[in-house]
Amino acid sequence: MSTDYQSARVALGARLRELHTEAGFDGKGVAAVLGWQRSKVSRLELGKQTPSGADLEAWAQAVGREDLNGELKGRLVGLETQYRSWRRQLSGGHRARQELAIAETAATQTIRGMEVSRIPGLFQTADYARHAFEANAEFRQVRRDIEDAVRTRIRRQEALYEHGRRFRFLVWEGALHVVTYPREVMAAQLDRLGGLIGLDTIELGIVPCGAQLRRAPTHGFWIYDRRRVIVETISTEMWLDDEETIALYERAWDRTSEAAVYGPQARRLIGRARASLDLS
Repeated sequence: MSTDYQSARVALGARLRELHTEAGFDGKGVAAVLGWQRSKVSRLELGKQTPSGADLEAWAQAVGREDLNGELKGRLVGLETQYRSWRRQLSGGHRARQELAIAETAATQTIRGMEVSRIPGLFQTADYARHAFEANAEFRQVRRDIEDAVRTRIRRQEALYEHGRRFRFLVWEGALHVVTYPREVMAAQLDRLGGLIGLDTIELGIVPCGAQLRRAPTHGFWIYDRRRVIVETISTEMWLDDEETIALYERAWDRTSEAAVYGPQARRLIGRARASLDLS
């Protein structure tokens, strides 16, 4: 979990503890008023659990400070704005998150991305995207709106052909060999990827597995102009916008790009991955 996120959660817990102390309660007393287990109060106060909006409202009422509802919920919104759980984002299916991606792309002139285990969504074929959404829905046990999600992802790709935009992506060579979907789907996806090389809005670099690196790529991330970095983990999507963090990810991108190959060399690596699928 991010240190910044945990620090903010600890600070919120300290504020909750301060409020019940001011009201004359200890942890056991406020738990009794709320009708909660003492362990829940302890986790919230120590920053080991994220409260819900209803939790904060109940707490404010229990300590007689309903006037602080706005402050407490504002702190929670701050947490959820930067750190968005997939459980909440995908509770109604994948389409809503894809619509958000369209809006974020429309507001951005240059996107720099790094992927280490998959093909970037902006470059995916409909079949590859369909299998990706199906696998994710099954893994996360969320509502399946697969075809709507696929159509929305493909609609986002219209931005690739808009004059003046730049899409600068690095893909670890290993991602070309990750076969989690049918081989014919992967073959068509690699054909699509190779066909994008040379488009004037796209700069696609492949980082060879044997390349000398200044820093090993650890996970994927996308940088939207110089305003935001989006990073995905298994449980959470992080939207990070402070200058120091953006500069850090820019440095990671720059160092990885030094080892990337482009143009015909990149196309050869993509072709080699396709040949390894052995569709005969």
